[in-house]
Amino acid sequence: MKLAAALLVLCFLCSLQQRSGAQSCNDAGFSDGMSYEVCNPLSVLNSVLHYTYHASNGTVDIAYRAWQSASGWVAWAINPDGVGMIGANAFLAFHNGSSVMLYTTVFTNTNPAPSDITDGNLTFTVHSRMAEYSSPGGYYTIYASLDLPRNRTSQSTVWQASTSFSGSVPFGHAYTGNNIISTSTMNFLSGQSTSAGGIPRLHRKNIHGVVNAISWGILLPIGAIIARYMKVFKSADPAWFYLHVACQCSGYIIGLSGWILGLQLGSDSKGITYHKHRNLGIAIFTLATVQVFALFLRPNKDHKHRLFWNIYHYAIGYGVIVMSIVNIFEGFDILDPEKKWKNAYIAIIATLGAVALALEAVTWPIVIIRRSSDDKAPHAGHGENGYA
Repeated sequence: MKLAAALLVLCFLCSLQQRSGAQSCNDAGFSDGMSYEVCNPLSVLNSVLHYTYHASNGTVDIAYRAWQSASGWVAWAINPDGVGMIGANAFLAFHNGSSVMLYTTVFTNTNPAPSDITDGNLTFTVHSRMAEYSSPGGYYTIYASLDLPRNRTSQSTVWQASTSFSGSVPFGHAYTGNNIISTSTMNFLSGQSTSAGGIPRLHRKNIHGVVNAISWGILLPIGAIIARYMKVFKSADPAWFYLHVACQCSGYIIGLSGWILGLQLGSDSKGITYHKHRNLGIAIFTLATVQVFALFLRPNKDHKHRLFWNIYHYAIGYGVIVMSIVNIFEGFDILDPEKKWKNAYIAIIATLGAVALALEAVTWPIVIIRRSSDDKAPHAGHGENGYA
């Protein structure tokens, strides 16, 4: 089981990556007859930014091309004062009937109402704009000529895509996967584009997911299996106890680092909260912490309150494991990695479950025979081998 866990860590750390789907600059033709000096394939959401910067007057001509179905919408924006959606001055292209519409709108918060999505002025001058959709190619192209805000050549840019509408206007997009990392800092003078926090943030999310999957989702179940089944065998006493403690303490310590990283990610996600994932994480950590400190209050095996302590210990322990597995799948839905990683975790959990069922079948007859023998020997001590 530990080998499987190690393999999962190795595979995640070495290979987990988002599917970018960035398009090529080759064979780009534009209906406006323009040619652009710079082509920058963007990292996610199947999109490319073409542009020409005019240093003499601080303007830029852009052609933003994004591959999307005709029933969806795309957007490209400059955020003069920050990173991400709040403050973004956006160009939104979408279909309204048979016509392609292009709205310019400023997003002032992360929860706009449909009525806020209107065609208005941006905070900088837009000299011209238009949008079109190519049916054979399956992409939108947004054309615009604009003044760079404050005449700065380095600008924070955002782009987005979705198929969600409210009435006839674009409204809402996914808050997972590529849709939450589609930001970059574009230097229109040098042509260089650097991540504005998206890729490092994605890397931290991957680490958060890997650490928590290994700790809460694999080490803790292995520790529970050891405690439940190894202690039945007299020859495993007291080794089973130390193995159990090693697994649970390792899982808790490693999980603590993943939990702290999760808090940092949540703090950085202004306006985006995964309530179920967060609440489960807090509950898991709280109960696990209580479980750890309860070890210092563990009565002796023959103490009259030991039975109650055992009931509490089992209930909290199994509860933490169940909630951890549920929350790991919540994390998969949020991070949206390639399906093979989710399938790999399912395979590991299924294997642990199969091992537990097999050990259940093996150990129950031993326990029944041992209890029967104890009943016939009334002076025999119970619990001395740890099974009671």
